[in-house]
Amino acid sequence: MEQLMKDFFLFMAKNKFFNRMAKKYGLRFGAKRFVAGETLETALDVIKDLNAQGMLVTIDHLGEFVFNEDEANMMTQHCIDALEGMAREDVNSNLSLKMTSMGLDISKELCLLNMKKILEVAKKHQNFVRIDMEDYAHLDMTLEIYYKLREEFDNVGLVIQAYLYRSEEDMKELAKLQTNLRLVKGAYKESPKVAYPDKKDVDENYKKIIELQLSNGNYAGIATHDEAIIEHTKRFVEEHGIARDQFEFQMLYGIRTELQKKLVEEGYRMRIYLPYGNDWYGYFMRRLAERPANVAFVLKGIFGK
Repeated sequence: MEQLMKDFFLFMAKNKFFNRMAKKYGLRFGAKRFVAGETLETALDVIKDLNAQGMLVTIDHLGEFVFNEDEANMMTQHCIDALEGMAREDVNSNLSLKMTSMGLDISKELCLLNMKKILEVAKKHQNFVRIDMEDYAHLDMTLEIYYKLREEFDNVGLVIQAYLYRSEEDMKELAKLQTNLRLVKGAYKESPKVAYPDKKDVDENYKKIIELQLSNGNYAGIATHDEAIIEHTKRFVEEHGIARDQFEFQMLYGIRTELQKKLVEEGYRMRIYLPYGNDWYGYFMRRLAERPANVAFVLKGIFGK
């Protein structure tokens, strides 16, 4: 049953009709729990509140479908505005983005140009940009552009997904550039030809790639709400004398908030992934797919209970 619900929400995440309806009617039905708001100003207020609680942030202007160069340029400007806004308000947050929103599906040249514009602004403000990893069809293109960007910029990092068979090999190449990596389990529906179909195998590979990144001496963003993974990481860094400034835990805004606060109290770095914008529908559906129990929050949003 749980797998059926997950497949349903992943299917809904790609539904363009419902995405248009969500934009039209705004944040409703529980989405406010997971999305900071529709404007940068609202998101900046949330960042200030999270910073006051001792938490770091990475901000993401949501966007699911970019069909032409004008839309890609508009999304690029949103990222630049976010970097300028964070610098103006002096908040502790970096930027996350998806390269499909920067025009990757239109042309690699357009995407590379837009990424350079963003990274130039981030460099000016001594900030950092994280490239989110998308589905398997975009993986090689994402890596290709990342390597080109690293010829000019060192303020850019990447995401590695534990459910892919090839992740360990990709990490060995990325380690040569001392890549700052966010490590995740993976949220897209992929073929068993390229990804582990069983959760237990994903979990074991996740532990493996966390250990690999930390042992390489490179910075790790460990993005998980799984307490077993968190405890495994705590034990590993203690046993191997790894400093706490070499890694951070990362969690999504609105999920496991008490655990987030607990980790801060224990002296760990805690970064919150904070999405905002009116194109929130696909992101919201994937959060429901990852943890169908979150549907309870949607029902509360609908019935006001």
